[in-house]
Amino acid sequence: MKRPLSALLAMLIPVCAAAKEAPSTVHSWTPPGVSSDLFESHPAFDPRTGDLYFVRSSKEFKGWRILTSHCDGRQWSTPVDAPFAAPGAEADPWFTPDGRSIYFISTRATGRQNSKDLDIWRADRNADGSWQKPVRLPEPVNSGEAEWFPRMAPDGWLYFGSNRAGGLGKNDIWRAKETRPGQWTVENAGPAINTAGDEYEPLPSPDGKRLIVMADGGLYQSHWDGHRWTKKEKLGPEVNVNGSEIGAAFSPSGKSLLFARDTGEPESGEFFVWQPQGAEAWPPMCGQAKTSGAARRK
Repeated sequence: MKRPLSALLAMLIPVCAAAKEAPSTVHSWTPPGVSSDLFESHPAFDPRTGDLYFVRSSKEFKGWRILTSHCDGRQWSTPVDAPFAAPGAEADPWFTPDGRSIYFISTRATGRQNSKDLDIWRADRNADGSWQKPVRLPEPVNSGEAEWFPRMAPDGWLYFGSNRAGGLGKNDIWRAKETRPGQWTVENAGPAINTAGDEYEPLPSPDGKRLIVMADGGLYQSHWDGHRWTKKEKLGPEVNVNGSEIGAAFSPSGKSLLFARDTGEPESGEFFVWQPQGAEAWPPMCGQAKTSGAARRK
């Protein structure tokens, strides 16, 4: 969830000039009812209901809250707090593919906005579709430092970012696996992924063969070679326009990537879609509203 200082400084670079030079494989996704003049990021679609969960914060990227919106047949509804919301900062929602659980980060243990208190939480669904009371994942998954962006890979490893001790740099990518009920093993993702700088957000692809990483300077990608992750490489200029790219989500097919970018005033954070393998019908459309860059903000 964290945005590095380099990204904030990069906002001084003219975005329009960079965008004109980029290929046309990326387009904005600004659905009426969801987009605003604040910062929208970290999208997640509920596999069972189709509802959109996302993070809204101030233009300064503060005061993170998880909101949810549903398609009312005409457009996305006015966003409201997630049903499991609690006081404090909350962000980075992610659904398991079967929709039975949602992972997110929260300071609800203290109710404060201090990022040092951010921990990974999970809420499970009841049989009627309602959410049970969220539970905090145990240590060593959580630590006395901040945890970011929990995302489960198909092989059962839970990837996340953390600035805990024992890493290779500042914030690193880590992964955890539950070996027995309530017992977890945690390890650093290694030097192919982590550097002496900051790596915040890991996103395994639906097939587990790719890993998108939000790090200093924007979004990177690594591939699983059958034994380990290859050295991450920065995605091209069509994705990384100004280094503020954050909060990526794969389509179920893995062919599209939805992420947020800080576009500066007056829009602040907006969603963008990258479809390097050609267009697909994702993100979901709602009613007759166009969900591309042609859609106007309401």
